[in-house]
Amino acid sequence: STLILTAIKNLTMVQLRALRIIPFSSLLAHLAWALIPATPGEQTRRAIRSTRETISKIREQSNVPPRIYVDYLIPLPPETSDADIDPWPGGLAQMYPYAEDILRDILSGVVEDSSKDKCSTQILSSPDCCGLFIQESPVSPELDVAAVLFPGPDQLDQLKQIDNMVGDKRALILFNRQFTRPADFGFFNKGEAQKVIFENYQWGFAFQEIACRGEDVKLTFEQSCGWQACVVDENGVEIALKDDSWNKMVRPDYAELERKINEVLPEPLWMRKIGEAQEKGLKFQRK
Repeated sequence: STLILTAIKNLTMVQLRALRIIPFSSLLAHLAWALIPATPGEQTRRAIRSTRETISKIREQSNVPPRIYVDYLIPLPPETSDADIDPWPGGLAQMYPYAEDILRDILSGVVEDSSKDKCSTQILSSPDCCGLFIQESPVSPELDVAAVLFPGPDQLDQLKQIDNMVGDKRALILFNRQFTRPADFGFFNKGEAQKVIFENYQWGFAFQEIACRGEDVKLTFEQSCGWQACVVDENGVEIALKDDSWNKMVRPDYAELERKINEVLPEPLWMRKIGEAQEKGLKFQRK
């Protein structure tokens, strides 16, 4: 089908070489699943679609203000090489211009009939590299969408002010937040953070990568299918991590992911590497 042919074109050479050795039925299942966005452009399109769906769902099914998390995996800068220990030595300051362009693209796609020139910005904190973006709607001010880029624990008071400014009708996005739990805000502020942020925000889109049991794990969230996860093995093949008992609207935790990895890849990565070396010899010795 067209979907399968498109997916084949988007696979990397590493993935194609690995897929040649698996049954065709497994290949079809792999392509149909397509958890990992193949390109930054695809990630942006999926982020726009899922964010719009989330905003619409909140407005249709509840009276709560649209408050949304978006986690976007920012592509490495073009100058990155394999020898780089840290591809972002400048931290958030180096990431900011890349993230700003991505966020502008997403906001102009989320707000219907709008454009990138309709986005206004201001710096909330230079030291923390945190900025505010507001995408204007040509239809109604209630359809404007605001976003805070790289919000951290030090922006709690500003987030409360922005929430009041945005109001109950307009959507507010926290883009690539720099916290994951109330405790990140400190002992005295964790209760306030729980009320202001964690009780009000829900996921709109996520593409995350973590290390679990020494394996490369990717997680995505999209409104249409909830949370999905896969482990990428040493050949670049994506292996789904699924469990019927999981609530797809809740991100699977580390222990759940580790348990599924133990099922699909019983041998740890280092043991598989030793087996490969014994079978094929060391890489520098291979012809």
